[in-house]
Parts: sequence; C-alpha cells; structure tokens
Amino acid sequence: MSTLSLVDARLYLCTDARERQRDLADFLDAVLANGVDIVQLRQKGMEARDELRCLETFAAAAQRHGRLWAVNDRADIARASGAPMLHLGQDDLPVPVAREICGDGILIGRSTHSPAQFDAGLAEPGVDYVCAGPTWTTPTKPGRPAAGLELLSHAASAAGGGVARPWFAIGGIENLSRLDEVIARGARRVVVVRAITEAEDPGAAARAFADRLAAAGD
Repeated sequence: MSTLSLVDARLYLCTDARERQRDLADFLDAVLANGVDIVQLRQKGMEARDELRCLETFAAAAQRHGRLWAVNDRADIARASGAPMLHLGQDDLPVPVAREICGDGILIGRSTHSPAQFDAGLAEPGVDYVCAGPTWTTPTKPGRPAAGLELLSHAASAAGGGVARPWFAIGGIENLSRLDEVIARGARRVVVVRAITEAEDPGAAARAFADRLAAAGD
C-alpha cells in the first residue's frame, strides 16, 4: 500500500507504548483505519532496545494502512528503526546533525513555541514540517506555558496554505470544541494525544477528529 504524503496529512497522533492497556497493535490499527495520518511513539525514558522493538509494531501498522510513523527526539533511534519521520524539539539535536545521522530521506519536524521560533522553523534548512504550540497547557508537557491561540493565527498568516512546509497546531486539543477553535484560527493540521489515547473508543474519536478536519478543507 502506498504511503500518504506529508502534505496530505491532517491528523497526527502521539501515543505511548500502551503498556498498561497491552493493546498497542490493535490500538494503532483502530486509529489508523479511522483517519489518523501519522503516529508517533512518545514515551520518555525507554531503553533503546525496547523502543526499537515497539517501533516495529508502529512500522507494521503504518504499512498496513499506508500511513506515516515517527520517532520523537532521537536521531539514532530513527536511523536504527528506519523511521520515515523524526520530530525534534527546540533543545534537541541541530537539524544538520540529525540529517548526518539519518540521511536525506527522512522527514524532520520542529517544535516551536513563539512567533519568532515558528518563523525560524518555517525557514530552517532541512525542516519538513513545523508544530506550533502548546495552544493550551497540557500534562504531556509539564511546565511549558501555553502559547495560546494567537500563535496559531500568526502561523496561519506566516505559512499561508502550508503546502511547501506543512504546520500543525499542538497542545491541549483534547476535544472537538477546542479543535473548532484551532480551525477557526487557520489550523488545518493538528497533533493530538489524550483526545484519542484516553478515549473509550479510540477509533471513533479519531474518526470524529478526522471528519472535522476534512470538513474544514484546505
């Protein structure tokens, strides 16, 4: 099955390894079948061997559904796993170093938390997509203040349609009401966590988010 292009991706999900639920493969199948375009493993403190083993499940699920999967922070893990995507924060490896490790074939994303950082990320050589946030405070990023909806308004204006370098709103988008707020500010792509990972029916939650984003159009 052919893999979705980054430009066409709208719904990006970060999840842990689902060790408590013990349902990782089934969970990934459910969300990827219902509109999630990108899945990222984000679980701090995993040993490299455990992370690589877990990423095999991500890779297999993404291949089944023709979607993308991503590694968080670690270029060495991205290279070792053959990941198509790597996401870097402001304090992670410089993009040129990550490129040296991973090669030119990988897609690299950059987190940004202010208008100045967003503009820099949009122009930074080697960056393929940019995330703007956190829009609201979120327990997944303790201690990081909310950037607010104003950052999204800036991002929408600065990036235009976001085709050359797509951008995603991120942070605290935990229900459809908040999704509507970020769409109203010009976001057409979002990164979510708890809205889907903590849903009683993750597949249904993914479908609701994906349908709302599709209805917003380009």
